[in-house]
Amino acid sequence: MEIEVKSKDENEIVFIVHNAEVPFINAIRRIAMMEVPKIAVEDVNVIINDSAMFNEVLAHRLGLTPLISNAKAIEGMVMAEECDCEEYCPKCSVSLTLKKTGPGIVYSKDLASTDSTIIPVYDTIPLLKLKEDENVDLEAVAKIGIGENHAKWMPTTVCAYKQYPKITFNEDAEVNYDLADVCPRNILKSDRRSKKLKILDIENCSMCKTCMRADENDYIDIGYEKNIFIFTIETDGSMPPEEVLLKACDVLSDKADKIIEFSK
Repeated sequence: MEIEVKSKDENEIVFIVHNAEVPFINAIRRIAMMEVPKIAVEDVNVIINDSAMFNEVLAHRLGLTPLISNAKAIEGMVMAEECDCEEYCPKCSVSLTLKKTGPGIVYSKDLASTDSTIIPVYDTIPLLKLKEDENVDLEAVAKIGIGENHAKWMPTTVCAYKQYPKITFNEDAEVNYDLADVCPRNILKSDRRSKKLKILDIENCSMCKTCMRADENDYIDIGYEKNIFIFTIETDGSMPPEEVLLKACDVLSDKADKIIEFSK
C-alpha cells in the first residue's frame, strides 16, 4: 500500500491511497469519525444564569464548542469510565469556568480553563447574550470521549473517500466537443485543433456521469481505478488531521491484534 499526500493544512489533509481495498479504507473512515478520543464539555454546573437562554441550550452549546485535544494536550488523561474517581478529577477531566456580567455577548474566549493547553479552538464562538446587569456563572467539566457516544466527541467535520476517477474516450466514435460545457466541474476542455477532449483535473471529477448522459455518440466513458482512493479528512481544529489518521490506524491495529489473539 502506498500513500501520496496531495494537500495538507492545519485542519484538512487530502491523500491518495494505492493498492487498498474498500473494507480497509472504510474501516479507517469509520474509526476516524467514531473512535478517536477527543475532549469536550460533558457536565455543566450552572450557578447563575440570568440570560434568556435556557440552561440546557447553553450546556449544549458548550458541549459543541471544540476544545484543543491534540496528543500533547490530553497526554496522560484517561477516559472517564476508566478512571477510579467518584465523579471527576484532573486525571480524567478539565474544568472551565465562565463568569460574566452584562451587557454584551459572551464568547468562547471567556471560558477560563484550569489547563492552559486545553482551551477553546476558536475565540469568537458566541455562547449567549447578556443584558444590563444580567449575570452568568458556571463550571463546565470537559472529559475525553469518542464520537460513537456523542457527536461532540467527533474530531472530524469531513471524513470521506472516493474511488479514483477514470475517464476514457472511444477513438472510433465521433468527438463530441459539447461535453466540455456539460461537465458541472469543468473537468473537460474541448481542443478542436487536436480533435479531442482534454482532461484538466481528473481528481476533481465526482463521477456524476452527466457527460455520459449527454453523449449520443458513446464517445466518453466514466469509471474508476480499482484499489485507488482519494481520502479527505477535515477536523474542527481540535487536533491536526494527520493525528486523527494516525490514531485511527492505531485503533484499527489494536482491533486486528485482538482478533489474532482470540483466534489462537
